Amino acid sequence: MSLLRNPPETHFADTGEGFVAYQTFGQGRDLLFFTDINSNVEVMWEYPAVAQYFDRLSSFTRVTYFDSRGTGVSDPIPYDVISIDNWMDDGRAVMDAAGIERAALLGDVEGGPTAMLFAATYPDRVSALVLTNAFARWTRAEDYAFGMPAATLDNLMIWLKQNVGKPGFFDVVLPSYADDDATKKWLAHFQRTAVPPGVFEMAFNWYSQVDLRPILASIKVPTLIITRRDATYHRPEHGEYLAEHIPDAKLVELPGADTSPYFLADPEPVLDEIEEFLTGVRARPVSDRTLATVMFTDIVDSTGHAVRLGDERWLNLLGDHNRLTRDYLHRYRGIERDTSGDGFLATFDGPTRAVTCAAELQRTMPDLGIQIRAGLHTGEVELTGDDIGGLAVHIAARVIDAEPGSGVMVSSTVKDLVVGSGIEFEDRGSHRLKGVPDEWHLYAVSGLP
Repeated sequence: MSLLRNPPETHFADTGEGFVAYQTFGQGRDLLFFTDINSNVEVMWEYPAVAQYFDRLSSFTRVTYFDSRGTGVSDPIPYDVISIDNWMDDGRAVMDAAGIERAALLGDVEGGPTAMLFAATYPDRVSALVLTNAFARWTRAEDYAFGMPAATLDNLMIWLKQNVGKPGFFDVVLPSYADDDATKKWLAHFQRTAVPPGVFEMAFNWYSQVDLRPILASIKVPTLIITRRDATYHRPEHGEYLAEHIPDAKLVELPGADTSPYFLADPEPVLDEIEEFLTGVRARPVSDRTLATVMFTDIVDSTGHAVRLGDERWLNLLGDHNRLTRDYLHRYRGIERDTSGDGFLATFDGPTRAVTCAAELQRTMPDLGIQIRAGLHTGEVELTGDDIGGLAVHIAARVIDAEPGSGVMVSSTVKDLVVGSGIEFEDRGSHRLKGVPDEWHLYAVSGLP
């Protein structure tokens, strides 16, 4: 079962100076996650990408994830006491509260320096260290030429203060999402629940001054360092430096420029490397066939809407459409498989829920000033990792093509499976579906019970 629908319970660890919120879930060797300051253990489960990330991570580790004090649902702290010592204390208190004697550490972005110092300070409690988009020093020095120049840092601080909690903030660390307005709006919402602007400013000032280079040689645990080849913010040179100065560290450079947050920046290659490093085994994609009801949706006359509204208003409308669709998918236990342009591909474990979801979406979308069409078919689908395929997917894609306007079209298979549900259908006759053998009888949904 996806963690999104059954999120872990939140507990609190007493540091003696405040309480730290944490969650523990999964199976395997213990892994303590030092994330960046954009963290909220409660709100993060609202987003499917989080659940997918942690479903995979918790399949081979027992994850303990926490909000450092001053962030998320942990206790606030005075701005002038933000320090690496405090954040290390938070991690140690969480380990004690969760009954963890020894764990691997995963340090992401600003969590990287804390995880490194923790590994050097408490080697008896650390079995391994994984660093993603991490750094020992952020700013430039005579012997650290790829750090950020002082003038650039000052300008960046001004820009970040103006944009923290806003969608544009993520253009810096997620350049491939520059045109994904809906995702950036959710991330801005998440950031606002994670860290107050004052804490963000103090934390930025802290990590822009930190310099852990003198302690790198003291890290004696097995270490994996992962960077992104084309990143311009969390530059790969930072990881290369760490690999050169942490004894026997392994460096992996992956393609791409997106770096943060961890659950969006093409996580599967990162998780592959972490799994192999911690377990000695790299999981291969497993092909699995299962029965599912496949649903395709798209917006009727989307091109016309885009022309009439203009780019900005169209993107805002598309974001509203996406959020509403995801709300209904969650309500009817649908799983989002792909989003392309103005359409969704989703699967359901029950045809009645699938038809009801599609019909409710078709009924509700006019409130936004748009209409949608949907096509559904039930059959065996092939699941390979996060990918979905098989003839049932192809048939559903052709079923939606048979609906020229607004409406919900289903195959005869779906209609037969929902007998007794009270859902009403209108016979649309037999159709030849492009690329699909034989003729298929199709029906339009005409009423819900």
